[in-house]
Amino acid sequence: MTDVAALVARHPIIVFDGVCVLCSANAQFMLKHDRKGHFRLAAMQGEVGSALMQRAGIDPDDPESFVVFDGGRVLMNSDAVIHIWSSLGWPWKMAAIGRIIPRPLRDAAYRLVARNRYRIFGKREKCWVPDREQASRVL
Repeated sequence: MTDVAALVARHPIIVFDGVCVLCSANAQFMLKHDRKGHFRLAAMQGEVGSALMQRAGIDPDDPESFVVFDGGRVLMNSDAVIHIWSSLGWPWKMAAIGRIIPRPLRDAAYRLVARNRYRIFGKREKCWVPDREQASRVL
């Protein structure tokens, strides 16, 4: 198995649901707009993503959230979304204003979408596969 701790130490890692259409679209958006190549991605259905989800205490076969590992921090739910988007630069960093909304309200909205993501946005049979340019940033 890949040394997960070493991966996390090198780059922030976003663990996402690779079969969720919404999650995959967000991953592609992030790769496109993360011009500095700050983040790495791991599908929770893969070896690295599954190990990271378990490290965060989440069952990768029944996820309620995606996870961002950034340094010593583990971010989930709305905190993870705000962290990613606010790290992308202008105009996306304006997402940081979402922090003024109390976390319980933000997370309730996040969980509502997360629980219904397959029904609303769809589910793929296989994980999304990055193109050649993006492949080096997907674990």
